[in-house]
Amino acid sequence: MVALIAGLLSFVPYLGFATGFGTALIAMLMQQPELAPMLWIVGIFVVGQVLEGSVLTPLLVGGKIGLHPVAVIFAVMAGGQLFGFTGVLIALPSAALIAVGLRELHQRWLASPLYKHGSEPTAIGTETAPPSADGTGAEPPAP
Repeated sequence: MVALIAGLLSFVPYLGFATGFGTALIAMLMQQPELAPMLWIVGIFVVGQVLEGSVLTPLLVGGKIGLHPVAVIFAVMAGGQLFGFTGVLIALPSAALIAVGLRELHQRWLASPLYKHGSEPTAIGTETAPPSADGTGAEPPAP
């Protein structure tokens, strides 16, 4: 029952963990008020939280929104540092929007004439001759 409740509340960051951890500790206190079983609960929840935060979430969420797992971790940490709990909630959607925008800019850059053809460097103070009538850019022969 504890896992079911914690799992249902895990869509809100840290709420599922806090609810599951607190409920498991209270249940263990009621059954056996000893230190050793409580250390097992603490260890299991810490290992589970570390694996979820550093392995599962970046791989699963990052794959769905097109971000590298390291970018997912960075976005959540940066959002939390800058804006607290609200930052954690808006970090991944914001990172996904930025990633989509950067991909679109990259595609437009690759399709641009400047990228495809480049520009010829010119020396300062020199001008290029206007194209000739036939469009080749070559000057007509002198008479």
